Amino acid sequence: MTIEVVAFDADDTLWHNETLYRAAQAKLQRLLAGDADAEAVAVRLYETEMANLPTYGYGIKSFALSMIETAIELTAGRISGQKIKEILGFAQEMLAADTELLDHARETIVELSGAYRLMLVTKGDLRDQQSKLARSGLSRYFDHVEIVSEKTTETYRDILDRHSIAAQHFLMVGNSLRSDILPVVALGAQAVHIPHHVTWAHERVDGETLTEKDYHQLDRLDQLPDLIKRLNAARLNAGWPEAGR
Repeated sequence: MTIEVVAFDADDTLWHNETLYRAAQAKLQRLLAGDADAEAVAVRLYETEMANLPTYGYGIKSFALSMIETAIELTAGRISGQKIKEILGFAQEMLAADTELLDHARETIVELSGAYRLMLVTKGDLRDQQSKLARSGLSRYFDHVEIVSEKTTETYRDILDRHSIAAQHFLMVGNSLRSDILPVVALGAQAVHIPHHVTWAHERVDGETLTEKDYHQLDRLDQLPDLIKRLNAARLNAGWPEAGR
């Protein structure tokens, strides 16, 4: 079965995202410099984010609440209303930031859109992700957009079922091994890992988790069209049946 549907992660696959979080964290560290060192702020913020994920989910608004909670805890409740307002300002700057596409993102999406069904599969806050997609200028190239609260094997299985896509026809592209690669490989679909230069600690996986996992890795997005062509050619030459589900 050849690949017919190519799905993309959004944040740090098509456009910059983690750099915004790193910049906001640096501002928080400076704001709290009189109460805790930079490392202590980073550690407590990450712990707070992890504790809050089940309640708040992913995204900038969740991050803002975690920054405020971290500030309250590290100052033992002494933080002023003015400084809380500054933290809210960090989040507002993130929400208003331009959607900065990664190198080769636009030309790769445009090229693939003429030959494959394209899908965007991203997690996070619905309004924020919709806004970033609209500002990216890429929305018209996607046949389907899925904004989900979490990326698990069950999430991807549900997406494939709803769109009547056989796993053997599906390929997922993303920067996160944890969210974009391993759950997809578990379904028997194809996945392409394109690492980003900064990755949130929550999205990292240890080496043992990757043992005997079958996925592809590229350095740049513009290498993707040729890889897909090679994969499809290899399947056809191997005599894979072109049957549906």
